Amino acid sequence: MPLVTTTQMFKKAYAGGYAVGAFNVNNMEIIQGITEAAAEEKAPLILQVSAGARKYAKHVYLMKLVEAAIADTGLDFAIHLDHGDSFEICKSCIDGGFTSVMIDGSKHSFRDNITLTKQVVEYAHSKSVVVEGELGKLAGIEDDVNVSDADAQFTNPSEVEEFVIKTGVDSLAIAIGTSHGAYKFKPGQKPQLRFDILEEITRRLPGFPIVLHGASSVIPEFVEAINKYGGSMPDAIGIPEEMLRQAAKSAVCKINIDSDLRLAMTASIRQYMMEHPDHFDPRQYLTPARDAIKAMVKRKISNVLGCAGKA
Repeated sequence: MPLVTTTQMFKKAYAGGYAVGAFNVNNMEIIQGITEAAAEEKAPLILQVSAGARKYAKHVYLMKLVEAAIADTGLDFAIHLDHGDSFEICKSCIDGGFTSVMIDGSKHSFRDNITLTKQVVEYAHSKSVVVEGELGKLAGIEDDVNVSDADAQFTNPSEVEEFVIKTGVDSLAIAIGTSHGAYKFKPGQKPQLRFDILEEITRRLPGFPIVLHGASSVIPEFVEAINKYGGSMPDAIGIPEEMLRQAAKSAVCKINIDSDLRLAMTASIRQYMMEHPDHFDPRQYLTPARDAIKAMVKRKISNVLGCAGKA
């Protein structure tokens, strides 16, 4: 089975009223947990790599791990660069075998964002690779992406048509109230997605695939486990899963999930090490960590994304 682009995935997702999960990967156990879950649920899948993960694990190792996962599961995957911030990193990933890249020009002016995104699109399309652009700024922290609440901006629907036409992007990440990281909202603040903005963007871009970043739900049981076994995350609040389900039934064809993976893995490892303080074999604590990731991904596929059985 080959690596594939997201083009057909998104067409099916839009028509079928579901979203495809884009899960961030960093190492072997995370890739195994995600891909085994997708195989058992018969779900389409996007594995995405941030610049930080690529630096940590090295490009060649990640590509070989993804190749092994395809051989092991028999599924087609897309491999996607998450939050590429320059033409150079996008080009490197394209040349290195990625089937999809995101160019995040949201820190630039609208005109400069168009110029940068168009440059990436022209090169990517010449190599049969698809491109995700971004309009609006999500608050929060993820690797090198760090946007304060004061600098966050909802996507302006009046800009989306011009941006898509002038850049030629294949999908568009928007800001409607999600945010990166586990601390998405202040204590007492009610999570809320701006579905009115999403509806207006959908009206202006009929049939066009929309992407949500920062969409981890910060699953309470993982936070509770981390706190129980030595952590301190009392104020971590994510996006309610029912809101993400609603988004997945609309024009949102791709939902990014990273923090929930980290929380699942960390909670499992903390629990194991506290309960078995004399164990030092990584296989002993990474096995339940991999299982925790797998269970979390299956939950997302079935309960949030709605893409079980759609591979």
